[in-house]
Amino acid sequence: MSRPWLCSTPCPRPGSHLPPWLDSALCLCPCPTSSFTDVTAPHTAWLHSGKSTFGLVLTDMTDLLPPGVCNLLNPAAIYANNEISLGDVEIYGFDYDYTLAQYSNLLHSMIFNTARDILIEQYKYPEGLGKYDYIPGFAIRGLHYDVKKSLLMKIDAFHYVQLGTAYRGLRPVPDEEVIELYGGTQHIPLYQMSDFYGKGPSLKQFMDIFSLPEMTLLSSVIDYFLAHGIEFDQIHLYKDISDAIKDVHVKGMMYQWIEKDMEKYILHGDETYAVLNRLVNHNKKLFLITNSPFSFVDKGMKHMVGKNWRDLFDMVIVQADKPNFFTDRRKPFRKLDDKGSLQWDKISQLEKGKIYKEGNLFDFLRLTGWRGSKVLYFGDHLYSDLADLMLRHGWRTGAIVPELETEIRIINTEQYMHSLTWQQALTGLLERMQMHQDAESKQVLLEWMQERQEIRSLTKNLFNPQFGSIFRTFHNPTYFSRRLVRFSDIYMASISCLLNYDVNFTFYPRRTPLQHEAPLWMDQLCTGCMKTPFLEEMVHIR
Repeated sequence: MSRPWLCSTPCPRPGSHLPPWLDSALCLCPCPTSSFTDVTAPHTAWLHSGKSTFGLVLTDMTDLLPPGVCNLLNPAAIYANNEISLGDVEIYGFDYDYTLAQYSNLLHSMIFNTARDILIEQYKYPEGLGKYDYIPGFAIRGLHYDVKKSLLMKIDAFHYVQLGTAYRGLRPVPDEEVIELYGGTQHIPLYQMSDFYGKGPSLKQFMDIFSLPEMTLLSSVIDYFLAHGIEFDQIHLYKDISDAIKDVHVKGMMYQWIEKDMEKYILHGDETYAVLNRLVNHNKKLFLITNSPFSFVDKGMKHMVGKNWRDLFDMVIVQADKPNFFTDRRKPFRKLDDKGSLQWDKISQLEKGKIYKEGNLFDFLRLTGWRGSKVLYFGDHLYSDLADLMLRHGWRTGAIVPELETEIRIINTEQYMHSLTWQQALTGLLERMQMHQDAESKQVLLEWMQERQEIRSLTKNLFNPQFGSIFRTFHNPTYFSRRLVRFSDIYMASISCLLNYDVNFTFYPRRTPLQHEAPLWMDQLCTGCMKTPFLEEMVHIR
């Protein structure tokens, strides 16, 4: 029985290092020294006794488990937010950048350096900025930037700033100052938050992988101005940096770098070919919708797939101007010849193997008839690629999240598992013991709270010292995670993950317990079995 979400490699641990209550839930290792059999024995006996609700009779609980697997998550797995059967999907659509084409992180340094030089040479920013270089790993995707306060920060799904993750320039802002800046709270009101596409009146959310160098440049420029006591207008500074980054893309500089050295910048091209070829061999229709120009896409696809790459696709649409492509009906399709030159024909049908420019989704749907859940579209940008398709048009969507691979490898480390386990244990102790009001108990609780905060910070730093995981704040999902769940049926590190599954595979999301469905601490199981802590203090109220 295949379980691709679990690591198929032998368990690296000689035995379980987790407490029995957690070990029984997580450890699937058939290691001789594992406590799995002992922990589950009572449950097995209960099933044998015939008292099971469903009358289940098992020889042993281990009959449910495949041999030789461990509890480590598989970085190459596909994770489901919504149930979806690939057997129902007839048409596969793809974005290009960071979906079909994965790029080396070396590209971020080039974007940063070029945009920095544009600021100095064209916008007349101080030449001292030339001393700043790109800092790999400084920022993470999904951060918010408050333009008027010059704050780069991580916000959770409930619109709260994660304290310790607010930066002005390259320096962290004290928690007290952050709370004061927002009127005595960590909460960002809804009207200030990003709109449907990540752009609010004063807050901008960075959702694009290409935005990593932009965030680092923004922080570097602010750092220089603050260090030298230079006053600046926050709105103008933000716009100048955004325009400089945009120039790198719009003026084609980035395209030129990649075209000159594809071996250096494009990764895993052979896997892209394998995915596309496999889908076509199973009679699936393919299409491409990208904002990149044809000449750039053509050279990249020839590098990854071969000179006849267009034979794999039923249609290719370039310079689509997403997300406007999905909402604006005004732009008609334009046909390009084999050299990329514009044709003047009126488009009454979309022909296989032809290249089209611009257009809009409404004409696309009318001309193809490709509607609803038989279409699955993959992209890396939750807003520009996926949001409209899922919410307005009923397509199935797959999010490409390259950061997922690294984060899962961190989650699989013993350091993370130990930190998370003890953090959960401390949380349970704090909740269970807070009813004790004597001075000694209060002091112990205070020490536990401090230790819990230290462990939470340690866990955060495992992912990124400045901002932590892109998926979680200390305990809540991030705003990025909230959008990921809302706008994608499935998500994965790269499209090559599709190679691990049958073309008719059905993805079932894990049933994640709601807070009232799975009490974490024993005192929540039955209030009739315990004394109400403050009942005696409340008697006089009656």
